[in-house]
Amino acid sequence: MIAKKMIQFVEGNSVTRAMFEEGKRRAQIYGAQNVYDFSLGNPSVEPPKAVRESMIEILQEVSQNKVHGYMNNAGHEEVRETVAKSLNQKFETNFTEQNILMTVGAAGGLNVILKAILDPGDEVIAFAPYFGEYNNYVANFDGVMVAVSPHIPDFQPNLDEFEEKLTNKTKAVIINTPNNPTGVVYSEETIKSLAAILEKKQKEFGTAIYLIADEPYRELAYDGVEVPYLTKYYANTIVGYSYSKSLSLPGERIGYLVIPNEADDYENLWNAAVIANRILGFVNAPSLQQLAVAKCLEESTDVSVYDTNRKLLYHKLQDLGFECAKPEGAFYMWVKAMEPDDKAFADKAKDYNLLLVPGSAFMCPGYVRIAYCVDKGMLERSFAAFEKLARAYQK
Repeated sequence: MIAKKMIQFVEGNSVTRAMFEEGKRRAQIYGAQNVYDFSLGNPSVEPPKAVRESMIEILQEVSQNKVHGYMNNAGHEEVRETVAKSLNQKFETNFTEQNILMTVGAAGGLNVILKAILDPGDEVIAFAPYFGEYNNYVANFDGVMVAVSPHIPDFQPNLDEFEEKLTNKTKAVIINTPNNPTGVVYSEETIKSLAAILEKKQKEFGTAIYLIADEPYRELAYDGVEVPYLTKYYANTIVGYSYSKSLSLPGERIGYLVIPNEADDYENLWNAAVIANRILGFVNAPSLQQLAVAKCLEESTDVSVYDTNRKLLYHKLQDLGFECAKPEGAFYMWVKAMEPDDKAFADKAKDYNLLLVPGSAFMCPGYVRIAYCVDKGMLERSFAAFEKLARAYQK
């Protein structure tokens, strides 16, 4: 019999993943060309050519022991140093290899830092809508997830409610910008206001509150929108990053944590995170991928492909009468359901082989998420199905 704690995870298995499996099932029945799967944020753009070339070069020229052997649990020192220098150049920071911990993607990094800081009963706050797996990551370490309700229609963080929900049990706040699922980029004004609230509450409670910035979509921003780098606004910021989107490497599971010297109890925090990386079973991030991405830090995926899809989809849905939040980043469209029950709306969409993720999966009922990181041809073919879906509610 499985563990009692796992029962709730099995029963609440990812809606997004279930939708992805549904897409494969429908493709077998109706043909892949006739199924429009917008469920999973799986990059459709190939990695930059330099990424493949760097892997081949490493395997050919570097000793096999160095490529495939164990290293410091924090990752290769030279890779961490290279990442630190790249960040310093981009954001005028002062990081060293002692601030960079290589991780098994952003998800691995979030679990590492939550393992390092959470005691049972500690609270973690996130702003709805947010990536539903945060709930599971916090529950992994017997923390308590506290959701701040969405600020509609701009989906910037609801800071009034946020301030009310901060307590002396709050250990961390997770912020995700550009945001999954809305595509909204939190403005510098928002970040400054949020940081001021956290500073005030830290003094009031006499505790450290860590701001965890989940940043896998940092490079996917459009129309010249700036994405603030949070360590510059709040000392107790920890950054989780992934190359899944910036280099189109989701299956390679490679990312890092930034733990600044300025963070409260830095030395213990750093050591705890490095140990957590080991005892959670990761041991270290994939060796080959560490070495490969270190050679490609100035490379990026072709964001213009996503931008083209963003514009096409946004204008088409608006023309059909859908209400959408215009995304400034990431590759998701956040769309208001045409009935109060977002799950029923997503089920109705399946009648037209449209696979959309209900907003309830992101703690924000009444909406659906459309992942437009898909082939442009598939996106254009789907427009007829979206039109039929709209007409079904406009009779």
